[in-house]
Amino acid sequence: ISLDCGGADDYTDGIGIQWTSDAKLVFGGQATNLPVQNQLQKQYSTLRYFPADTSKYCYTMNVRTRTRYLVRASFLYGNFDNSNVYPKFDLSLGATPWSTVIIDDADTPVVEEAIILAAAPTLSVCLSNASTGQPFISTLELRQFNGSLYYTDYEAQFFLALSARINFGADGNKSVRYPDDPFDRIWESDSLRRANYLVDVAPGTERITTTKPVFVGTELEPPEKVMQTAVVGQNGSLNYRLDLEGFPGNAWAVSYFAEIEDLAPDETRKFKLVVPGMPLFSKPTVDVEENAQGKYRLYQPGYTNVTLPFVFSFEFKKTNDSSKGPILNAMEIYKHVQITMGSQDANTMSSLASRYPQAGWAQEGGDPCLPVSWTWVQCSSEAAPRVLSITMSEKNITGSIPEELTKLSALVELRLDGNSFSGGIPDFSGCRNLQYIHLENNQLNGALPSSLGELPNLKELYIQNNRLSGHIPRALSKKSIIFNSSGNNLQGPSDSISHGTIIIIVCAVVGAILLLAVAIGCCLCTHKRKKKPSRETVVLAAPAKKLGSYFSEVATETAHRFALSEIEDATDKFERRIGSGGFGIVYYGKLADGREIAVKLLTNDSYQGIREFLNEVALLSRIHHRNLVTFLGYSQQDGKNILVYEFMHNGTLKEHLRGGPNDVKITSWVKRLEIAEDAAKGLSQFPSYSSTSMQSEDSESLFFCLEHCKYQV
Repeated sequence: ISLDCGGADDYTDGIGIQWTSDAKLVFGGQATNLPVQNQLQKQYSTLRYFPADTSKYCYTMNVRTRTRYLVRASFLYGNFDNSNVYPKFDLSLGATPWSTVIIDDADTPVVEEAIILAAAPTLSVCLSNASTGQPFISTLELRQFNGSLYYTDYEAQFFLALSARINFGADGNKSVRYPDDPFDRIWESDSLRRANYLVDVAPGTERITTTKPVFVGTELEPPEKVMQTAVVGQNGSLNYRLDLEGFPGNAWAVSYFAEIEDLAPDETRKFKLVVPGMPLFSKPTVDVEENAQGKYRLYQPGYTNVTLPFVFSFEFKKTNDSSKGPILNAMEIYKHVQITMGSQDANTMSSLASRYPQAGWAQEGGDPCLPVSWTWVQCSSEAAPRVLSITMSEKNITGSIPEELTKLSALVELRLDGNSFSGGIPDFSGCRNLQYIHLENNQLNGALPSSLGELPNLKELYIQNNRLSGHIPRALSKKSIIFNSSGNNLQGPSDSISHGTIIIIVCAVVGAILLLAVAIGCCLCTHKRKKKPSRETVVLAAPAKKLGSYFSEVATETAHRFALSEIEDATDKFERRIGSGGFGIVYYGKLADGREIAVKLLTNDSYQGIREFLNEVALLSRIHHRNLVTFLGYSQQDGKNILVYEFMHNGTLKEHLRGGPNDVKITSWVKRLEIAEDAAKGLSQFPSYSSTSMQSEDSESLFFCLEHCKYQV
């Protein structure tokens, strides 16, 4: 597979690689042409870019299980957005973080390669978590290996991420790849010098070449063209220094040797590898001709699991009984990257999404929870996450409710309202953690399953405006839940007369009935406060609410909780006041580890109670965006509600708009428009302050933006 990302046509390039458009293999994104072509290959003339948000964007490719593949992604920025803001974002293989793509040159492609054993019928490459600029991709390639190439004992737990693949002695800067390498590995010329890459070259290092055939048909099968060139250390040594991205770490490292000089009968070439601080490397002696069992034959010693530093200095040094200096034809170094096992519900969610192949929301790809969750899914924060919430509201879905939903045993919230689901309600007894079920405004029919009444944690059940009939199960009527069943042909429990009066209040359709329902509801709520509910608990209807305290608890567990004493030490007991807002006073602080912080001490009337404060903490903990001030944690002790943020050195947004003590006022309307746009992007991360709510809460939203949005000065 060779995808020209952003390209519109399929074509074959000059070396015989067939490129296809990526349009059918990715969900979302925009294709664009680079403003400057720079005589690059056609596949680099376009790219696909994605929003800088909290979502991930995945390419999903079909593979053969238990087969090794080379995966290669390339990124040529080319200032496609005319911003000159070099992007930085994350790249992952399925659920496993692969690399952080950092662009530092607009005209040089960044290339990431990995070798992985396919464990499933599909393989996903995902872009996410942009910290600057927008995520983008130029090409994506998949190459299948044969047999045991790159086999390791650890391939079920680790994949190999390429750090260096070097063709020593190359003639010029051009790389070697297909068709010279049938597996299309790209062998980079050692003449192509980059900063901090292949430096400290020893004096006396010379290049040699041959036109004679070199036998390479063993093990890793490097291309013959690579093995026909080499460097030799005429003064007795070959020295190099490499910067290995992602290290220190465990490495897979192999050197490739072939004797391509015709030595005289009395000449010998013997040498050892010397690595500073790693004396065990210098024990084996390399005699290329002897080890390879002849001249012009491949010998490839290496280490499949060795710890290497970021700055890797090495030397091949001739032995005392050798008449010729060392030789080196090629080298490969990979890092072992531990494979994240992924979410426990990944297979179930994949099966669920596959039911809707034409729906864009179901094509996000990758793991449903890692490295970030799908937009309609919320997951737990454990190492192997579980799906806690599914929101498939108003997605124009028809047919029966998918059975996969009944297999999500950790599910807490299920929202399927506003679709056209038909058939009966399935058995959710396997989802013992379910608290919130919303099935309203569909076309469901049949009886209400008694299994719903057996869910021990159920708090909300909304089934109004369906075609359900029959009796409400007795077990359900005895639970203290918020229940709305209007718009159906349902009756009270069949044994309600003999077991006491069960009152079910449903949504009214006229004003008088509504007032009556509210009155009864108020009375019952008052009664409930005074008396513990009996087994014949009254079941009340109430407005639908968002997923409440459960996720607040989850989110505040993941947020850092500061001790009040720690905050007081950092702020010298709230000594330096740096600002105030609609919800409290902001103080400067410095933590023991040196981090500068802004501490917001909230006024007593900022929140109505503990729940509101924890909901705010939960919201801030879940949302991260480059246009939002980073939320570091909270403190709630001795009656004080405190939020802790990163400290922004360049003053407040207000000062930059209206002028401040340092005369930093921004007068350019273009710059002010950019600030407004960035603030809107940050504000859009908070659903309660976006969309239609903005129209009715302008002043509150403005205060919220001024306190949470940031502008990068």
